[in-house]
Amino acid sequence: MTLPETDERRALREAVSALGAEYGHDYYVRSAREGGRSTELWRAAGRLGYLGVHVPVEYGGGGGGIGDLAAVCEELGAAGCPLLLMVVSPAICATVLTRFGTDEQKRRWLPGLADGSRVFAFAITEPDAGSNSHQLTTTATRDGDGWRLSGRKTYISGVDEAEAVLVVARTADERTGRLKPVLFVVPTDAPGFGTSPIPTELVAPERQFDLFLDDIALPGDALVGSPDAGLMQLFAGLNPERILASAFALGMARYALAKAVDYARTRSVWGTPIGAHQAISHPLAACHIEVELARLMTHHAAALYDAGDDQAAGEAANMAKYAAGEAVVKTVDQAVQTHGGNGLSTEYGLATLLVASRLGRIAPVSREMILNFVAQHSLGLPRSY
Repeated sequence: MTLPETDERRALREAVSALGAEYGHDYYVRSAREGGRSTELWRAAGRLGYLGVHVPVEYGGGGGGIGDLAAVCEELGAAGCPLLLMVVSPAICATVLTRFGTDEQKRRWLPGLADGSRVFAFAITEPDAGSNSHQLTTTATRDGDGWRLSGRKTYISGVDEAEAVLVVARTADERTGRLKPVLFVVPTDAPGFGTSPIPTELVAPERQFDLFLDDIALPGDALVGSPDAGLMQLFAGLNPERILASAFALGMARYALAKAVDYARTRSVWGTPIGAHQAISHPLAACHIEVELARLMTHHAAALYDAGDDQAAGEAANMAKYAAGEAVVKTVDQAVQTHGGNGLSTEYGLATLLVASRLGRIAPVSREMILNFVAQHSLGLPRSY
């Protein structure tokens, strides 16, 4: 594992933490409940170079790696304002374009993705496919020099804030065979592009949508990379997605743990701070251990990815995602329990995390599918699906 972090990474964390403190959880919740967006924080993070810290310098970025972007995501979460779109727009879309886009595509899209002036969404999940991406039915058909795209996607984050969506489809002649995904940049104002919001109990600035792609005409240069690259291109984006999802969960867990520790120090019952009692202190200590272990695996996964070891990074990213998902659910639950009835009050800023923390176990890949992956690929057990 590549630890400790460099001086540059630590300085980045401190700077991002300071930015997050200027906004905080109250801003985050207010944005979610009133307007559904956290535009001011997003723009500030982009203006300061944090959203594009991993984008090559020649395209307006900081020239760092996924580990740097994960640090940004984690610190904003620890300040009480996690940005879900960081998992999507900079982590997946900018990374895929950096690795596989044409020179023209990079010049066109990357500077805006780096400074936050452009936002992309990412669409892979389909209603009938679930976790089985081999059953995707969104189909791209050649049409002269261009393409026609039709299909449906579900639970796509932040489409209302995006000017384009990086859509995972499959070529028509591969429809009944093994998955050979193709990726397209699809403008959200394209004729035939439809959306429908999905009501959820999640209190977050980013909303969820169904997408309807009705015979959308796309130019040839909407295709990202090669139509024959297959899974290689897809996992170039999915590994960073898992790493950033881990960072997103870890930031949330750190925020909840800090609130719980402060409350346990200052809340006194029968003349003694409640944190002096092992029934309070031991569960919080256990949460801290689990969060730190998940952070180690997340750092490890990011280091492997930035070193170019995609296969090892895939295993580590899945493990990090599992560990962070478990840690955030347990930590948020324990933080609420530490506060007692106050844990459910608006004032203490924890109750909204009860639903949000569950994202770590569900999306972008469920804990059950990660366990399937580890059982098969890490342990060599027979596949179960």
